[in-house]
Amino acid sequence: MTRTRIMLADDHTILVEAFRKLLEPHYDVVGAVADGRALLDIAPQLNPEVIILDIGMPLMNGLEAGLRLKELMPMVKLVILTMNDDPDLAVEAMRSGISAYLLKNSAAEELLRAIQMALKGETYVTPLIAQGMQHSFIRNPEATGLSKVLTPRQREVVQLLAEGKSMKEAASILKIKERTVAFHKYRAMEELNVTTSAELVQFAIKSKILVK
Repeated sequence: MTRTRIMLADDHTILVEAFRKLLEPHYDVVGAVADGRALLDIAPQLNPEVIILDIGMPLMNGLEAGLRLKELMPMVKLVILTMNDDPDLAVEAMRSGISAYLLKNSAAEELLRAIQMALKGETYVTPLIAQGMQHSFIRNPEATGLSKVLTPRQREVVQLLAEGKSMKEAASILKIKERTVAFHKYRAMEELNVTTSAELVQFAIKSKILVK
């Protein structure tokens, strides 16, 4: 019997190995990556059925990378496993089509249950933040989508610059010219009506483009 293929995406090596040991008796763990850009590059080649990913990853956050993957791999199930217990972020993730949202201090059995539910087409949210998500939804029944005013490329540039990358470093990572990075940065600043790099970083944090 063919086992379900699972991929891991997290920049904490020790945790990745722990998750691998937990999952390997039940599933075929086909690979692991440490940042969102690597996830986008490698997942289509490995063709996993489920991806377990953190949100707060470098170069591209896990939610952004996951949603782009859904366009390339519509059938893949995304299970968020993160330290971030912000209910607003969890609500945004579930609204975006994520199958499950768990915290890294959730019980191991909870992760296995969430994967099983995702494979059945169901959704799962850890009880650790479910109540907070209800309050968040009541406060904001419609998604604000602050980051949605930016193009995908602008969001990439904003995250890299907010992480402290120079324009030259961002250009190298994105494989574009430095002046193109500058163009996207200043277009983003115009769209957001901000005038300084510090304000741009504040926006990245507020809108969850940069997630710790």
